Amino acid sequence: MKVIDKINAASGLAASHANGGGASDKVSFSFEFFPPKTDDGVENLFERMDRMVVHNPTFCDITWGAGGSTADLTLDIAKRMQNIICVETMMHLTCTNMPVEKIDHALQTIKSNGIQNVLALRGDPPHGQDKFVQVQGGFSCALDLVKHIRSQYGDYFGITVAGYPEAHPDAIESDGLATPENYQKDLEYLKQKVDAGADLIVTQLFYDTDIFLKFVNDCRQIGITCPIVPGIMPINNYKGFIRMTGFCKTKIPDEVTAALEPIKDNEEAVRAYGIHLGTEMCKKVIAHGIKAVHLYTLNMEKSALAILMNLGLIEESKVRRSLPWRPPANIFRVKEDVRPIFWANRPKSYITRTLGWEQYPHGRWGDSCNPSYGALTDHQFMRPRARDKKLHDEWAVPLKGVEDIYEKFRTYCTGKLKSSPWSELDGLQLETKIINKQLEKINLKGFLTINSQPAVNGEKSDSPSVGWGGPGGYVYQKAYLEFFCSAEKLHTLVEKINAFPQFTYIAVKSAGSLQSNVGPNDVNAVTWGVFPAKQIIQPTVVDPVSFNVWKDEAFEIWSRGWASLYPEGDPSRKLIEEVQNSYYLVSLVDNDYVNGDIFAVFANL
Repeated sequence: MKVIDKINAASGLAASHANGGGASDKVSFSFEFFPPKTDDGVENLFERMDRMVVHNPTFCDITWGAGGSTADLTLDIAKRMQNIICVETMMHLTCTNMPVEKIDHALQTIKSNGIQNVLALRGDPPHGQDKFVQVQGGFSCALDLVKHIRSQYGDYFGITVAGYPEAHPDAIESDGLATPENYQKDLEYLKQKVDAGADLIVTQLFYDTDIFLKFVNDCRQIGITCPIVPGIMPINNYKGFIRMTGFCKTKIPDEVTAALEPIKDNEEAVRAYGIHLGTEMCKKVIAHGIKAVHLYTLNMEKSALAILMNLGLIEESKVRRSLPWRPPANIFRVKEDVRPIFWANRPKSYITRTLGWEQYPHGRWGDSCNPSYGALTDHQFMRPRARDKKLHDEWAVPLKGVEDIYEKFRTYCTGKLKSSPWSELDGLQLETKIINKQLEKINLKGFLTINSQPAVNGEKSDSPSVGWGGPGGYVYQKAYLEFFCSAEKLHTLVEKINAFPQFTYIAVKSAGSLQSNVGPNDVNAVTWGVFPAKQIIQPTVVDPVSFNVWKDEAFEIWSRGWASLYPEGDPSRKLIEEVQNSYYLVSLVDNDYVNGDIFAVFANL
C-alpha cells in the first residue's frame, strides 16, 4: 500500500474530504533504518525491527548508501522488511553513481517484491568527493528521478521526497544560514518535485521546531498541499549528535547546547535528555496540527520507542493485533486472510515458503490449497547468532534418555526457557500461559508440544492475551494441541479419542505414515472473530494438505534445529535423531470450544 494513502487514512483526510468534516486526531509514526556493515549487524537489525514493528508504524524506510555503496544490501533488506518482517517499506533511491539502468533495476526489483514506496533523493557525493557529480547516463537531481519514476511506472509507486526546513546543506553558507534567496529557491525546487509527482515530504532532521513550523507554513504559502512529515532524530550520544548536525549543517538551539554541555561525557544522561527533547519537539509539532512523525532511529530502538510512549502513541502492554498473525505488507498478497495454524510459531518460515504463490488464501482455505508450497531451504533453519547462542545454552545439554527430552519440553512450557528450536518467537506467547500448567503435565508424559492454543468463547477482541481484530468485537477459538509422541502413546491416545466425538486429529511420521479421523480435504476453522459491520473472520485453520507439508519442516527441526547443536557422534545427538525417526507428529483439535476439555483425553495415560 502507498504510504501516502496510509497517512491520509490515519489522519482522517480521506473521510474528511468526502464528508466535509474535520480530520482525525490520530497521529501516525514511522522509523528509518540504515544497512549495517556486517552480517551479524544485519541479523541484529532484523531482530530489532521485529520488536519495533509490533507497535504498528505506518511504514519503515531503509537508506541507500552514498554512491550506491549499499545498493544490493539495501535491496535485500527492503525485500525482507516488506515480505518477512511484514511492514510497509519505503526504500531510499539516489542518483549518485546510478545510471538509469541501475535505477530501473532497483525499481523493478522492489516492484516485483510488492514494495510500492520510494524516497527519491539526489544523494550525497560519493565517498572522498566534496561535490555531487552526475554520472554518465544518470540523473542530476531528485526532480529528474521523480519525473522518471512517474513516466516509466505510472501511479504504481508512492513517491516521497526530502524537505529541508533550513534549506539544502548545499545552499547553507559558512555562517550556518541560507540566504533568503537560496531558501526561496529551495522551496520552489521542492514544489517542482511535488508537481512532478511526489505525494509526500519527509524533512531533514532539525532541532528548532519553530524553523520547521515556519517551513511548513512557507510550503503552504507557495501551494504545496501534500503532507509534510517532520524527521526527528533522537540524541543518543553527544559525539554522534555533533557529527550528524555538522554534516547536515543543522542549527543547534542555544538551549540545547546549554543542556548538553555539562552532561556530554555521560552517555546515559545524554540519551535521557535526547528522549526528553524529542518528546517535547513532537508535542509541539503535533499541537500545531502535524499528524505524523518520522523517527531517525540510527538502528537503535530504545530512544525512539521511549519518545512514542511519552507521547501516548504506543503502550508496551497493549500491542494490538489486527489478526492472530502479522498481516502481509506485500501488495500482491493483501487478500490473504487465512493461514494454517501449524506455522504459528514460525511465521517467517511460512512466508518464505509461500512467496512464489500466484494467489493467496482468501475465505476458506480449501479454495486455495492447490498452489505448491516452496521446498525447504537452508533459510528455514538459519538463526541469528545471538539466538543460536541462546538455543545452544538452553538446549545443548546432555541427554541420557527420552525422559530428559520430556523434561526439556516441560521446562520450556513453564517459561524458564526463552527459546525453542520449533519457534522463531521469543518465549511463550501470552495465550500459552493460560494453559501452561496443563502443558507441563502432558509433556512429562511424553506428549511433546510445539504449538497450542486454549479454547476461547466470546472473549472481547481487545483482550491482552487472546484478542485481535480491533475494538468492539469478540473472538473465539477451539482448543488446539500439536505435539510429537511415540507410536505406543499415539495408539493409547487414539483409543481414548474414540470416546470423545468432538475431537479430530491428524498424525504422521517423518516417512509419511498417516493416521487421521478427518477427510483428506477437510478444512477446520480453529480461530474466528465477530466484529461490528463485518463478516465473520476466520484467520487460522487446520487442514491435512498443509499439515502434510508442515510435517517435513517440523521433523527436520529435530536434526537441524536441535541435534546439530551437538558434535558428531555425541550420544545426545543420536538420541534426538532416533526420536525424530520414530515419533509421530500429531495435530489435535477439541471442536467443543464451549464445554470441551482438550486435556481430558490425557488423563490416566
